[in-house]
Amino acid sequence: MADYFAIKVGGQMVQMELAVGMGEMQHGLMGRQDMKPDEGMLFVYDKPQRQSFWMRDTPTPLDVGFFDANGVLAEIYPMYPFDETPVKSRSEALKFALEMNQGWFAAHGVKPGAKFDMKALAEALKARGFDPAAYVGAE
Repeated sequence: MADYFAIKVGGQMVQMELAVGMGEMQHGLMGRQDMKPDEGMLFVYDKPQRQSFWMRDTPTPLDVGFFDANGVLAEIYPMYPFDETPVKSRSEALKFALEMNQGWFAAHGVKPGAKFDMKALAEALKARGFDPAAYVGAE
C-alpha cells in the first residue's frame, strides 16, 4: 500500500506518493488506473538535472510538472497512455517532477512560478526514512 503525503502545490492540496529510490522512480505510475483527482506522484532527485519521462505501461493520461531545487514549477507537459516517446524538459536545473492526472494543473490554475511546500516535502521524506537535507537542503 502506498504512503500518501499532503503537500500543497500553488495553494492546492495534493496527496503525493514519493518516488525517491531508483526502483520507485523506474516503476512510477505504471499500471495505475485508480488515481483520485488530487493524487499524484512526486519524483525526488538528489541533484538538479534535465528531466525525461515516458509512459511505458501507464494507462492513465497524465501531466508532468517539472520543478527546480526551490520547489518552483518551471515546465508542464501532457503525457499520453502507453506513449514511450520521451517527454524532456528544456531546463537542466530541475530537481522534482510531479505527475498528476492530465488537466489537473490547468483545472487548478497551477502555472509555472507556482511553488510546492518544501517543508511538507522534508517531513514526508523524513517519514519515509530519507534524510531531507540530501534532497531539499537544510531548512
